[in-house]
Amino acid sequence: MKSSIKKKKLTESGTLNPNAHKITDPLFKSNDFFDPDDLLQAKYEMLRRVEKDERTVSDTAKSFGFSRRHFYVLQKQFANEGLHGLLAEKRGPKGAHKLNEKIMEFINTQMEKDPTLRPPDISMIIEKKFGIKAHRRSIERALERKKKGIKL
Repeated sequence: MKSSIKKKKLTESGTLNPNAHKITDPLFKSNDFFDPDDLLQAKYEMLRRVEKDERTVSDTAKSFGFSRRHFYVLQKQFANEGLHGLLAEKRGPKGAHKLNEKIMEFINTQMEKDPTLRPPDISMIIEKKFGIKAHRRSIERALERKKKGIKL
């Protein structure tokens, strides 16, 4: 029986395999060391089976619950980055796009001049000065990050 602690840790790290039920590879069915819930282990073993055990890409990818196309993507990432390349990348924006450092400096200056300014007021000022529409909630979040000392 698998540890719920391990599943929790896999979930927290983003390495819980959502398609664990698709793995039909014999090693994952007969040996407790091989955990179908561990996405990183499944990806690595799939690549190893083709490289070292000389199995076909099609059969191996299918037995691990992946497509051939995804196999080749993982193979390239692994060749370029090692194990880190097999970790799932967080999707979406990686940082502030509109409220960059220049605009945040401007906001700070404006707030020092007038501490009563609120995000809707700041939004209008930014639009007039830079021609950029910034939602009040985006400004609130940026100011919260600033308070916490989080870089853009």
